[in-house]
Amino acid sequence: MEALIVLLAVVVLLIPVLLVVALVMIAGLRRRVSALESQQFPASARPSAEVPVSTPLGWAETPYRAPPPAAAEPPPEPAVMAAPLAAAPEPPRRPPPLPASAPIPVAASAPVPPAPPQGPGIGERIIGAIKHWFTEGNVPVKIGMLVLLAGVAALLKYASDQGWLNAPIELRLAAIAAGALAGLVFGWIQRDRRRLFALALQGGAIGILLLTLFAAFKRYDLIEALPAFAMSVLLIAGMGVLAVVQNSRTLAVLGILAGFMAPIWLSTGSGNHVALFSYYAVLNAAILAIAWWRPWRVLNLLGFAFTFGIGTAWGVLQYNADKFSSTEPFLLLFFAFYLLIPILYARRQPAERRDLVDGSLVFGTPLIAFSLQAGMLHDDRLLLALCALGLAALYAVLGWALIRRARYAALGQSHAVLAVGFATLAVPLALSARATASVFALEGAGLVWLGLRQKRWLPQIAGALLQLGAAFGFVVGADYWHADATAIANPTFMSGLLLALAGFASAACYRRARQDSPAVVYYLWGLVWWLGGIAHEVGRFVARDSRPDALLIAVAVTAWLAAEWHRRAPARALVLTTLAMLLSAFPLVLWQGEAHQQPFAGYGALAWAVFAVLGVRSLWCLRGGQDRTALAAQFTWWLLWPTVVSLACMWLADRFALAQGWSVALALLPWLLVTATALLRWPWLALPLGARFDPLRTALGTTLFAVLGVSWVCLLAARGAAAPLPWVPLLNPMELAQLAVLALAARWLWVGPAPSGVRSIRVPLLAIAGFILLTSTTLHTVHHWGAVPWNDALWSSTLAQTSLTVVWSVLGVISWVWGSRRGQRILWLVGAVLMGVVLAKLVLIDRQHLGNLLGISSFIAYGLLCTVVGYLAPAPPRAPEPSVEPHP
Repeated sequence: MEALIVLLAVVVLLIPVLLVVALVMIAGLRRRVSALESQQFPASARPSAEVPVSTPLGWAETPYRAPPPAAAEPPPEPAVMAAPLAAAPEPPRRPPPLPASAPIPVAASAPVPPAPPQGPGIGERIIGAIKHWFTEGNVPVKIGMLVLLAGVAALLKYASDQGWLNAPIELRLAAIAAGALAGLVFGWIQRDRRRLFALALQGGAIGILLLTLFAAFKRYDLIEALPAFAMSVLLIAGMGVLAVVQNSRTLAVLGILAGFMAPIWLSTGSGNHVALFSYYAVLNAAILAIAWWRPWRVLNLLGFAFTFGIGTAWGVLQYNADKFSSTEPFLLLFFAFYLLIPILYARRQPAERRDLVDGSLVFGTPLIAFSLQAGMLHDDRLLLALCALGLAALYAVLGWALIRRARYAALGQSHAVLAVGFATLAVPLALSARATASVFALEGAGLVWLGLRQKRWLPQIAGALLQLGAAFGFVVGADYWHADATAIANPTFMSGLLLALAGFASAACYRRARQDSPAVVYYLWGLVWWLGGIAHEVGRFVARDSRPDALLIAVAVTAWLAAEWHRRAPARALVLTTLAMLLSAFPLVLWQGEAHQQPFAGYGALAWAVFAVLGVRSLWCLRGGQDRTALAAQFTWWLLWPTVVSLACMWLADRFALAQGWSVALALLPWLLVTATALLRWPWLALPLGARFDPLRTALGTTLFAVLGVSWVCLLAARGAAAPLPWVPLLNPMELAQLAVLALAARWLWVGPAPSGVRSIRVPLLAIAGFILLTSTTLHTVHHWGAVPWNDALWSSTLAQTSLTVVWSVLGVISWVWGSRRGQRILWLVGAVLMGVVLAKLVLIDRQHLGNLLGISSFIAYGLLCTVVGYLAPAPPRAPEPSVEPHP
């Protein structure tokens, strides 16, 4: 069993080595193949004697073999052989004729140039980085040190568990430490001859020493915490010195990682934050010293991340107010470290990279440090505001000192932006949230204008962040909204209005700069605050029943303002705003019906009057542009008003206790009027856009008839009572409205701008509609005059079935006779089909009513009518014969 374990361990250790060998061999083969592919044949190289040629029929390829020269051919004359190269060349010899069965050689096509290579993806880059690590540099040393570290750790644990070594643990750990020190010394000696080997050996040796210290302290309790910590610091400092002396960033990174992790793995749980932060102060001082000599950004970022990351975690878990005096000095010290490190980083940049700024530290340090400061001073807003002003002054001084030097100009500009930011941040800390929102919004719009004017992106970003900060301040002030006593003229609405105006102003600036995407974003931002502020005021200060009326006036004003802005500075977003406001009137009119029964009740009449005036003005302002969205706005306008008036007419019918037939007829009346105007007086509907609206004439007519058609079908299932007037077939209000729909449809299909697809089926379409209306009229007559209930019992009524049989039979007879007399075969066939349907109805349905007089009457009526047809039109009219023209 032990032998098997040893064998498995050897195999596991050999796998990385074999993988590296394979990768190295593959890399070598690729280089050789690339070298061979890059070579080209010389121009004088002869083609191969055998050229494989494929036949057109796909037979087996046969190589063409050049015939050998004839044996009796005389050699060339000496004069010709001695001729100079400039002499005329001998005409090319023709190849011997091929036999009939031989395939014809085909010339090879020109090679197609390869497509340009695509850039590697993230997965390929990761694999490339791993391959680079395993194939470049001193690969055996890298693999060896990794395996050695893992092996030493595993060996220590395994030897301890199995008890293989009888020597005391102190002696074993000392032997390991001595071996690591020997490796460290050897690596230092080899630093000039074999640099990569030496650096890897030094890093591995120090890592083994740190692991040995950890085992001696944590696992075996051989040394106390303070000596272990001191020796760890000594090793880490030594690694930093070696890194700087040998210019090895890798050693420095390893040292910093080990340094920041040492308090974690050597922790005793005492929670002494002063000792922890003192140690981190020493580490950060080392990073600052290294930054004086080497511009290693990754080292600076690691120190920043560990310092503030662990500091933040400690603050969240263990900080309380009584630790302020022992914590604040460390926060200021760490802030000072990472305030100076970016300056040293810029100092070490070459002349051609003077604009390079370590933005992560420049902007991250004040953000995190001030956030931690705010966490400690959250109860003293005034002191925190003074801290913000102090930071603003500090960054202003640094910006003024650095911006005048070419090497530090970009860094100075960054400090100037931070100065403005902290000065702005002091405002909400000293003032109320709503006042802060106003100041932030205006300042953000000003920075956007300044950034666009100077063509610099940093002020633009700062302006956007300030407006976001203004929104945050506005939300924070939500607790004070209940104190507003006056509508509109209150701090909450005014702050929201300033937020909206700042967004609109920023959008206008970007629009003038021809940057449409930011302009749209800022415009939508301002529009949200504008509409949100109005909705809040309506909800706070307007009675519940009048809220839809107030919102209707608000959307009308918004649509008008957007249209007026569009008239002066055309933009698609403004036209879309007008369209959206017109569309929003549809749900508002439904809300009005729920709030006060009909749109014009209460303040509804005033609201719709304002909406009408401002709506016409809005559409008039859209006349000038070429945006087709303006056509959609007027299209919506002419669908909105019949909807509003229909709801009012339905309320009017209920108000005077009119029956259902009157209610539905009055509801259809506005749609009938608009449709008739579209057919007979189109220029009236084309206003105010005029001729620009003509392309939507067909679409508007189709939509109107779609509404009328759906309503017409729905009315077929309505009772259609005509009280207080008596019900008369085809002369009652509901069926008169249905007849009007059919009349307008006939006018539209024959004369109006109907779609060609609908016009091609106009005759059968109107015929079917008329048949359905006559059937509906028959059933309504049975209901109103025969006192048959208007429900499912109507279809099982003998009177209804007999009436339908008679009416359908009369229609069939009329079609039969008329088609025969006028010679219209299709009309005659329609009558025949209808009579066939009636016959099927008699057999399948009416036969169950033969036990009563009405059922018998239906059979008799059908028979008599068929007899009349047999007398008047016994045969269908002949179909016209196709004319045959004589051949010339």
